[in-house]
Amino acid sequence: MKSKISLLSGLMLLVTLSFMSSSFMANPDYFEGKWSVLIKGTPEGDATIPMRFETKDGVTKGFFMQDDTGTEYAMSSVSITDGVLRAAFNIQGYDVDINMTEVDSDNAKGSLMGMFDLSATRSK
Repeated sequence: MKSKISLLSGLMLLVTLSFMSSSFMANPDYFEGKWSVLIKGTPEGDATIPMRFETKDGVTKGFFMQDDTGTEYAMSSVSITDGVLRAAFNIQGYDVDINMTEVDSDNAKGSLMGMFDLSATRSK
C-alpha cells in the first residue's frame, strides 16, 4: 500500500513538473516581429544586428540587416523547437547560426555560434 502511494505521488509530481516546464516555453508567436540583437564580445567588438521573424502557414522565416542601408536579407533556415529559435545565415561572408530563448515578453537571450552571448530586445 505504501509503495502505491509513493508511486502515485511520484507520478503526480512528474505530471506537474511537465506542465510547469511546458508553460515557460516560448511559442512561435513570441518571436514574431522585429528584434535588435546584440552580439557580445566578437573579435570586432560588440555588434548589433536588426532581425525580423515571421510565421506564415506554420513556416517561420527570418531576415536580417547587415549594414545601415535598410536592406533585409533572408536567413537560410529558421526553426523553433521546444521554445528555442535556431537560425542560420551568411553575414559578411561568414556562415553563422544563432539560438534564442525567451527571457520575458520583450527580451530574449542566446548565443552566436555557441561562442558569443547575445541579447535581443523586441523593437517597437
